[in-house]
Amino acid sequence: MVLGAARRLAMPIAVYPGLSLTGAKVGDMVTRPQIQFEAQRALHERYRTPVVLSAMDLSAEAEAFGCTIHFSENEIPSVTGRLVADLEQAKKISVPRPGDCRTAVSLETVRSLRQLPDKPLVLGGCIGPFSLAARLVGVSEAMKMTLTEPDLMHTLLEKCAAFLTDYLRAFRQAGADGVLMAEPAAGLLSPRGLAEFSSAYLKPIGQALADGHFEIILHNCAAKTLHLSAMLETGLKTFHFGAPMDIPAALAKVPSDVVLCGNLDPTAVLVQLPPAEISARVRALLAATAAHPNFVLSSGCDVPPTTPLVNLDAFYAAARKHP
Repeated sequence: MVLGAARRLAMPIAVYPGLSLTGAKVGDMVTRPQIQFEAQRALHERYRTPVVLSAMDLSAEAEAFGCTIHFSENEIPSVTGRLVADLEQAKKISVPRPGDCRTAVSLETVRSLRQLPDKPLVLGGCIGPFSLAARLVGVSEAMKMTLTEPDLMHTLLEKCAAFLTDYLRAFRQAGADGVLMAEPAAGLLSPRGLAEFSSAYLKPIGQALADGHFEIILHNCAAKTLHLSAMLETGLKTFHFGAPMDIPAALAKVPSDVVLCGNLDPTAVLVQLPPAEISARVRALLAATAAHPNFVLSSGCDVPPTTPLVNLDAFYAAARKHP
């Protein structure tokens, strides 16, 4: 779809801003699929988006594994504490099933999005294997454990990858055209660490789901250009980057059949700047990538629920004016 499109696609990771159109709360969205569907449908109808998504909620899979989750009415849920502290606990942890706990919310949202009458592309949202493992042991602890306790991390990663493989199959069965898989914690590793503790597990996941139709878009909002080669080891063909990535430099390094998406900062640009400046940032990024049809304009990460709709209006208007 990207490489054959007549004009540039615009695909911000934006679901939560739809709450300003429906009047619901974040707490409702992450627990009730109908609320999530209605928020995304409202944005889709306002902007005629070619792609619709389930909301980014990187605590849902960790909750299914048994983590304690902090909920609030107006904030995206977060993991509290540590579920795993040593190798024996890692060996004993059970692998959940797709649909356990709030993973059912994303799956049901995808089923509803699949029914939209104009048939946009539908993407589910999930976490990546290293980022999931990092939530089970604690993010800062995970960074250290890749060096001091690699056996523990590999034990967890095998279980995380097994769950995610089945979860992605469930998304495909629910009608998703693909998933946006968020692996931000891996961007905090060295390139060698990223290759060993992330890409090595993502590659078989991609191979297990490869059918010529279902697409895994790997999102890493912390990755930099130095991580690019290690990420390409996944064998995936579509990547989504945040503000730290030099997108023009990255486009110059990847094959023409590899699609890169990104990377306007969701807070510093889409929330905090006035509409005129957002329009200028969109034009500048599109101009800098004009020679690369394998680029998709997007936010660098999840767009916060506090984003003013006039700012999203400016984003889409500027994108549509660009050839």
